Amino acid sequence: MTRYQKALTDLRQHPRTWLITGVAGFIGSNLLESLLRADQIVVGLDNFSTGYQHNLDEVKSIVSPQQWAGFSFIKKDIRDLEACHQACAGVDYVLHQAAIGSVPRSLEDPVNTNANNITGFLNMLTASRDASVSRFVYAASSSTYGDHSGLPKKEEVIGNPLSPYAVTKYVNELYADVFNRCYGFVSIGLRYFNIFGPRQDPEGAYAAVIPRWFDILKQGKPAHIYGDGETSRDFCYIDNAVQANILAAIATDPEAGNQVYNIAFGQRTTLNELFIMIKEFATRVNPDTAGLKPVYADFRPGDVRHSLADIAKASKLLGYQPAYSVTEGLEKAAGWYLK
Repeated sequence: MTRYQKALTDLRQHPRTWLITGVAGFIGSNLLESLLRADQIVVGLDNFSTGYQHNLDEVKSIVSPQQWAGFSFIKKDIRDLEACHQACAGVDYVLHQAAIGSVPRSLEDPVNTNANNITGFLNMLTASRDASVSRFVYAASSSTYGDHSGLPKKEEVIGNPLSPYAVTKYVNELYADVFNRCYGFVSIGLRYFNIFGPRQDPEGAYAAVIPRWFDILKQGKPAHIYGDGETSRDFCYIDNAVQANILAAIATDPEAGNQVYNIAFGQRTTLNELFIMIKEFATRVNPDTAGLKPVYADFRPGDVRHSLADIAKASKLLGYQPAYSVTEGLEKAAGWYLK
């Protein structure tokens, strides 16, 4: 039995109360599903700026009525400190996922990105401290590595940020560390590397590459690749990220707290390779997709050329063992993307 399997067994026997911010979003709704399946009590906070009611409705259709009864929802904004205090009341663990994601979006609107990702983060950190929650786990980002070109990425070595979004995520880590030094409040940051899976939005200008390509290719339309296609990423299936959040929340090793961890699979995939894999899945529903080739465009400002995570630290201190490679994750997610 892995540490994660044991953790789920223990949680079912001794349920806890969890707060998920951004609960109607991609990662938040998957956390909600997993925790409700484990018979936990969950409070969700979201203002639907990037999340959707249909994500919550889908979770409701998956879990049992008894499990769904353990969920309560607060439609408010993390930029409202009072709302954050309300959400944190009586909570054991906070999983803070709410943020304005996307590098391109932050370049177009840095003020809104800052308000949500820094002011909102500080509000949640303060409210969690005031409520004396047992653990504050937050979504950090691999964008923090910036222009540091070394591979694989190790938590202790970062470069200069390449976008306003990257700045906000680095500031989150600084605030979390300061709250530990000044108030003794323990938190854990999870530097996500290109998480993908069901309920990831395929629409809009800022959609992530995997859902966007599934959506375009199943329609028999060509997909665009920025650059030469040899840009690489460490794509990580959503179930791996859910595992990391739960393990981080319940970690009892004193050394595990007040840390940031890479959350990925630990394997590089180029955009050209990814295109071929997704095209194979899309061809199952639209044979015309088989002959499509990518359309190459200029590199985008703020994009990192290569990304690969060293996950040894998370493995050692959290017991993190990613269960799905990019190929296995795409196989699991393809049915949802192609619906």
